[in-house]
Formats: sequence, structure tokens, C-alpha cells
Amino acid sequence: MVKQVKISNFQEVKEIVTAASKSLNDIGIHDMKGSIADAKSILGMMSLDYSHPVNVICEDEKDLDRVLRAIIH
Repeated sequence: MVKQVKISNFQEVKEIVTAASKSLNDIGIHDMKGSIADAKSILGMMSLDYSHPVNVICEDEKDLDRVLRAIIH
């Protein structure tokens, strides 16, 4: 499953990492430049370009929804 979201600040990045860390499944974040980060890795997440929306990718819909709810208040 793939959802596109706009990340606006570092707080949202931290919230994604926190939510993703609660999942047993892999959750990937892909930026528009083609870089990929593990959503559970704060260092990986910091390396992405957030000037454009990113794609959140996960096989499990519940885990994907948990991550999206973390940033959509």
C-alpha cells in the first residue's frame, strides 16, 4: 500500500518514527528524488528531501494508517 503525504517539520518526522517503531512490518518512506528510508530510523528519515510530498509504503494497512494518523492531527 502506498500513500503520499507532505511532511512539514521535524516534529512530524519524529512522530512517524515513533509510530513506525510500534510496527512489526517494514515501513518505507520514498522521496521524490528516489531516496528510500526505513521509517523506523531517525537518521534515515533525516536524509530525505521533504520539499515535496513523500510516499509512505507498507504491506499492512493498519500499520500504514497508524503512521498517517501520527502526522495528520
